[in-house]
Amino acid sequence: MGILSRASYVIRSKVNAVLNRAEDPHETLDYSYEQLRDELQDVKKGIADLTTQKKRLEIQKRRLEENVEKHNEQARQAVEQDRDDLARRALEKKKQKMSQIEDLETQIADLQNTQDSLVEKKDTLQRRIEEFRTEKETMKARHEAAEASARVSEAMTGAGDEMENVSRSIERARDQTEDMEARAAAMDELEDSGAFESALSDESDLERELDELRDDGEVEAELETLKSEAGTGGGGGDSTGGGDVDIELDDDAESVAADPEVEAELDDIKRDEEQ
Repeated sequence: MGILSRASYVIRSKVNAVLNRAEDPHETLDYSYEQLRDELQDVKKGIADLTTQKKRLEIQKRRLEENVEKHNEQARQAVEQDRDDLARRALEKKKQKMSQIEDLETQIADLQNTQDSLVEKKDTLQRRIEEFRTEKETMKARHEAAEASARVSEAMTGAGDEMENVSRSIERARDQTEDMEARAAAMDELEDSGAFESALSDESDLERELDELRDDGEVEAELETLKSEAGTGGGGGDSTGGGDVDIELDDDAESVAADPEVEAELDDIKRDEEQ
């Protein structure tokens, strides 16, 4: 198969596929039925024309038969009048008319045979058309039922896929909701058990203990410094009188006690110790 032949075959295949998709069975059946009815009408018209032609020949035959009778009568009259010549001429015309009648009878017989054949074909075609009409309506009803069934099946298939997607969406939403509910319940349980407060309080206690240790260290260091300073001063001036030192310390204590900032710091220390 050459390239052109293959291309032509492919094109015809594509065209047939397009025509099959575009073909409406209802329209095709109705068109075929109308075509058969048109053919039946053509057959009936042919029978009518043939019958008309036969009737004309029959009329012509009757006229010839009348002429035959007329010529026969003329021949008798001529014989009665001893006119053999006229009688002979009348008989010759009679013979011609009779010969024409025989030809007409042959033609009429042929037309009658043709007419009978056409009538038989017409009856057969008419029966087939009636059968086709019944089958056409049956096929149209079956096609409509099949088409409706196909649409329902497609709708059910589409609905099944859609419902499956909806079910999956609902299942995912249910899982997410259950996870959120579980988390919320867990948070409520931890909050009720005080786990959050203990975690916060532990952190606060740790910070507070570190602050206290740092403050205690500073106090101890300062105390040690004071002790060192006090010990050094007492060792160098026992005879000179420690009263001056005591007086100076008392003065410092009074000055410290009178300082508002110092008082505020002392109050803060007391509050921290109470807590």
